[in-house]
Amino acid sequence: MTDAKELRQLIAGQWSAGSGQRVASVNPTRPSVVVAEGNSATVNDVDCAVTAASEAGKAWARTPMHLRGAVLLEAAAIVDSNALPWGLELATEEGKTKAEGVGEVRRAAQILRYYGNEGDRQAGEIFASPRAGEQILVTRKPIGVVAVITPFNFPIAIPAWKIAPALVYGNTVVWKPATTVPLLALRLTEALTAAGLPAGVLNLVIGDSPIGEALIGHAGIDAISFTGSTAVGRDIAATAAARGVPVQAEMGGKNAAVVLDDADIGLALDQVMLGAFRSAGQKCTATSRLIVTEGIAERFLDQLATRAQALVVGDPTDEATQMGPVITGAAQRNIYGGLGSAINDGVEVLAGGQPYFKGLLAEGFFVAPTVVEVTGRADIWTEELFGPVLAVRRAADADEAFTLANDSEFGLSAAVFTRDLARALDAVEHIDVGVLHINSESAGADPHVPFGGAKKSGLGPKEQGGAAREFFTYTTTVYLRGGS
Repeated sequence: MTDAKELRQLIAGQWSAGSGQRVASVNPTRPSVVVAEGNSATVNDVDCAVTAASEAGKAWARTPMHLRGAVLLEAAAIVDSNALPWGLELATEEGKTKAEGVGEVRRAAQILRYYGNEGDRQAGEIFASPRAGEQILVTRKPIGVVAVITPFNFPIAIPAWKIAPALVYGNTVVWKPATTVPLLALRLTEALTAAGLPAGVLNLVIGDSPIGEALIGHAGIDAISFTGSTAVGRDIAATAAARGVPVQAEMGGKNAAVVLDDADIGLALDQVMLGAFRSAGQKCTATSRLIVTEGIAERFLDQLATRAQALVVGDPTDEATQMGPVITGAAQRNIYGGLGSAINDGVEVLAGGQPYFKGLLAEGFFVAPTVVEVTGRADIWTEELFGPVLAVRRAADADEAFTLANDSEFGLSAAVFTRDLARALDAVEHIDVGVLHINSESAGADPHVPFGGAKKSGLGPKEQGGAAREFFTYTTTVYLRGGS
């Protein structure tokens, strides 16, 4: 990619250049290269987008679900057919490897297909009535105009898993993507409009926090779906609560992998490496804490450090690269700042921990794959750095390991490695997370099952699968009785 792509807004079915401040996304591998640029939306554009969504809502809600789903299925075909070029654009703009970028585009298509077939699934329920000649029906209706606010780290998959269910259940959407990754937002919006989505049903407004604030505070918004930091999620929830607007928020994680003495060591090493360092650790479900029981700790940590040091870091569009950069210079500085504090706290650096000083790795926003061992109190054990940094503690046994896994205000995901079924069942019972993996990495989500966190990792109904229906619809209980 050599020429910057032009950014546009989509409002009421019309593409237009924004009239706000300049917005540009840069290549985090080569920050001097601009990937996409244009003007942001304005507060007035937000108002026009919400108005358009509201005006389109009645006709879209009355459209049969099978026809709404057909638009998603057509969009899925468009996205799938562009997996290679859009995956390369994703790798260039966001920094994950080309293989991961292509995989994410295909995952977005999978999500669109899943919800595109929602019309073939259960649409309501029937209950017995205590009165003769009557049945009780529970039907579902769209909640209205939904504000969708998405993060940088999955620039097409996370939007797909919010927008697809919102649309298929009959809602209209105003979407604000992260300004660091607007190009993939443009691609998904183009796919949905090309698939036949009526004007106003999906509106795209690109801009920084003032645009998000205008959107979440708008009187015409009926619900808000957000993924991002815990601090921002809580602010959104507080603002929305003042107006009685429901919020679905997927927020932070400080996810633990627990490796017990009886684990398959090779499998655990493979999966911990993937969980900690794939996507440069920039996943809310990434493995950022590791707990290893004493019987295998020395051997496991030696091999883990060796693997981390050998990881191929570089240009994510190069097929040989295993880990690319983080998203921005600010993110890079924050991560190294957290590492510096951890070293001051007395952690032992087992791998990485130092900036790159020459070549491409010094030019771009790269962070070395890092493993540190924690023995005392250290912020790195509790605070999310959102990068390729893994904090390790040793545990005497499984009970202590599970206690350490729960030692967090977050509860998004965790992984446990063991060949003992009883210990696996103990983990299911005692580890407080929304997603638990047994003998696989902590990251990963499938579109047909619920996704979301416990404790302070999530607010509101879960995402994906049938759980999405709980947020994007409300129920009407109908007492149905014939004449006398």
